[in-house]
Amino acid sequence: MEKLLERPIFFNRNRVWRVYKGGQLLGEMLGEAEKDGNYPEEWIASDVKAENPQNNLENEGLSIVEGTNITLRELIAAYPGQVLGQRKNLGILVKYLDSAVRLPLQAHPDKAFSRRYFNSEYGKTEMWIVLKTRKDASICFGFQKELTEKEFSELIERSETEENIMEGYLNRVPVKPGDVFLIPAKSVHAIGAGCCILEIQEPTDFTIQPEYWCAGHRLSSQEMYMNLDKEEAIKCFDFSVFGEGCVEKARKIPVMEKETADWRKEVLVGEKDTECFRVNRYTVHESMVLPEGPGIYIIMGNGYVKGTGYERKVAEGDYFLMPYSAAGKYRIEASEGNDMEVFECLPPKG
Repeated sequence: MEKLLERPIFFNRNRVWRVYKGGQLLGEMLGEAEKDGNYPEEWIASDVKAENPQNNLENEGLSIVEGTNITLRELIAAYPGQVLGQRKNLGILVKYLDSAVRLPLQAHPDKAFSRRYFNSEYGKTEMWIVLKTRKDASICFGFQKELTEKEFSELIERSETEENIMEGYLNRVPVKPGDVFLIPAKSVHAIGAGCCILEIQEPTDFTIQPEYWCAGHRLSSQEMYMNLDKEEAIKCFDFSVFGEGCVEKARKIPVMEKETADWRKEVLVGEKDTECFRVNRYTVHESMVLPEGPGIYIIMGNGYVKGTGYERKVAEGDYFLMPYSAAGKYRIEASEGNDMEVFECLPPKG
């Protein structure tokens, strides 16, 4: 077991059931023959359990270490110092999502709301990196105009018989590969049809999605409100997030931090943007050392992970966790003649 902690940790595939359909673009990216269905998400190096009570699967959402039956949660519990260093927990959740339909309008709690209603120290601020798109791909962010809580509550009830009424009250934003958005907790949003996204977020699965329908699927009260009363649940929404200006506040422009002959580093979301996580993008021409641990690394391209006595080929969509005990001892090498992208997803400092 301890040998696992001396090198990058890879995992079995980890698909999670959702109310919405998708997954075809994700399957294509990962080299799998897959059609759209109700497993449109891949949870990456996850120690978070999915909130899917209707499935009643004990470990749904928890990543299993490749070649074992050990979950990442169990590995951390057994070897916290080697995996996390001085951290108390991993503090981050990373996912692939591929939507064939628009997801329900939703918001996620901030830390205070989670502490009060879900007994958790984490909310769910998140960010999206658009990887691939289908025709007319879009997201929704912010209300088009200011709404009161009472007006929003009335719209929710109208959505039972007017299935797509909410679309007329949200800012629709066309997207393309490479776009980056930061979605603060309590902001109204929805991933639209046709988006294959890398999502980095606080480590919870808390979602308030008060629409009655998702592309023909009738949401239950639990799916809409997470067993809260409606009046309590919609206090999760920040009604000050409205108008066209809020969209540009959510859009993040990569900032180039350092460039060498071998690689370039861009900050996508940093400490100035949020206290919840840090995300960087490396463009690797030749090779680069993987500097931080714990950190989750996402590969877009073809190349190798190498260290003393270790070499593993990696391809588009592959991912791994770099434990604290192995940070700085391994490097990424791009295949000859081809650049590769590496997304570095890091927990908050401290």
